[in-house]
Amino acid sequence: MMDREQLADFLRTRRAALQPEDVGLPRGPRRRTEGLRREEAAALAGMSTDYYSRLEQRRGPQPSEPMLAAIARGLHLSLDERDHLFRLAGHNTPGRASRSDHITPGLMRILDRLQDTPAEVVTDLGETLVRTPAGVALFGDPAAHTGPARSIVHRWFTDPATRERYAPEDHPGLSRFFAASLRAASSRQGPDSRAARMAADLQARSPEFAEVWKAHDVGGHRPDVKHVVHPELGVLELQCQVLLDPEQAQELLVYTATPGSESHQKLKLLPAVSAP
Repeated sequence: MMDREQLADFLRTRRAALQPEDVGLPRGPRRRTEGLRREEAAALAGMSTDYYSRLEQRRGPQPSEPMLAAIARGLHLSLDERDHLFRLAGHNTPGRASRSDHITPGLMRILDRLQDTPAEVVTDLGETLVRTPAGVALFGDPAAHTGPARSIVHRWFTDPATRERYAPEDHPGLSRFFAASLRAASSRQGPDSRAARMAADLQARSPEFAEVWKAHDVGGHRPDVKHVVHPELGVLELQCQVLLDPEQAQELLVYTATPGSESHQKLKLLPAVSAP
C-alpha cells in the first residue's frame, strides 16, 4: 500500500538535501532557500512539475516503477534510499542481482558536471540510462527506445538506422565489440539471464551476429576512435573515455575530440542543433 504522507515527506527531505551545484545547476542570485526547487527536481527526473508537486503534496497517483527509478536517479538516491522510495510508493523493491538500472550518486554527480559534453551512463547490456543534453543532441533521446531496443547491442544487429549513425569503416570493429561485450555479460549473469536471452534472440535474427558470436570473443576492445555521423553536423571523429562502476555493472562514457580539430569545433555547435 502506498504511504502518501511518508512518501511526500521523504521526497521533500531528499530534495532539500540537494544543492543546485550538486546536480550541475547554477545557484543564481535570487535563490532564497537551500535545496532544489520542485521544478528542478521534476526536470532531473524527466517529469512535469505538476506531477512531481502532487507527489510531495500527498495527492498524486501511485507512481509506476519506471517513474520511481527516474526519481531515484534525479534525486541522487543511494540503493538503500531507492529501495525505501519503492516501498513507500507501494511497490516491491527492485532486485539487486543485476544491479544495472540504478545509478550511484557519485556517478550522477560526475555526469551533472558534464552537461556541455556528450556523455552517458550505460549498462553492461548497452542500455543507456541517462545522457547529458549534449549527448542527446549527438545521439538522440534514449527514452525513444523500449524493450530489447533499449540496448544498442540489440539495435546494432536489428536496426539499420542505428548503423547509419557510424561511419562504415567503424562497423566491423563495433560488431565484434558489441558481440564480445554481450558474451561477457552473459557469462557474468548466467544462462537464464537477460543477456543470454538477448544473445539467443540475436542469433536467430541476425546472421552477422551468429557469425561473430562463433568467434567466442569475450569483453572485446572498445574502438579508441568513433566516427559518429550527425544528420546536421556530418562526421565527428571522437574519442571515448570510460569510467567503470563495477558494483553496478555500468560505464560512464564521455565523448571528446582533439582540441583545435574540425570535430572539436562541431562539438561546440551541438547546443545549437536539434537532437537527431
